[in-house]
Amino acid sequence: MKTRSTTLLDEALEAWAYTRGGVIAEVKNLPESALDFKPTDASRTTRELVQHIIESGLMMAGELTRPDGDFQRQSYPEFLAQYARDVTRHRTKAGLVEALKRTHADGARRMVAAGEVGMLQRIRQFNGEAATRLSWMQHGIAHEEYHRGQLAVYARLVGRVPALTKLIQGG
Repeated sequence: MKTRSTTLLDEALEAWAYTRGGVIAEVKNLPESALDFKPTDASRTTRELVQHIIESGLMMAGELTRPDGDFQRQSYPEFLAQYARDVTRHRTKAGLVEALKRTHADGARRMVAAGEVGMLQRIRQFNGEAATRLSWMQHGIAHEEYHRGQLAVYARLVGRVPALTKLIQGG
């Protein structure tokens, strides 16, 4: 059995890769027509949900790798303007999948460049509390998993079996 993780950062990056791969599988599982689906008027469409996942990942990688990173240095809309202003241009399933892959790879490279010692430095979170950047990364991964679950529900609501369910069932 080959062990890939050698550091805490490696472990976190593997967790993010697993999560992002799951999001991509759920998006690929949906028909193009489902991109405009939303369960209620108060919900995001599938497209908006995927764009939000991309935005959040960009913001996470950007702020966590800044030497002066601080999630209270500006408002959430200002973070999105700084890190993710062009995300809404991704409108098709293929474009969204490509953006999910590319932004994850870019974010992972940034975190590797910041290094494990850098990721163990403290950052002020949205709630004002200090935490290590690595622990905040786990928050970002959990946030992405939450939205992955929403995509699985959306799949059910449009008559599809979620990608993870298919994987577990061997199909």
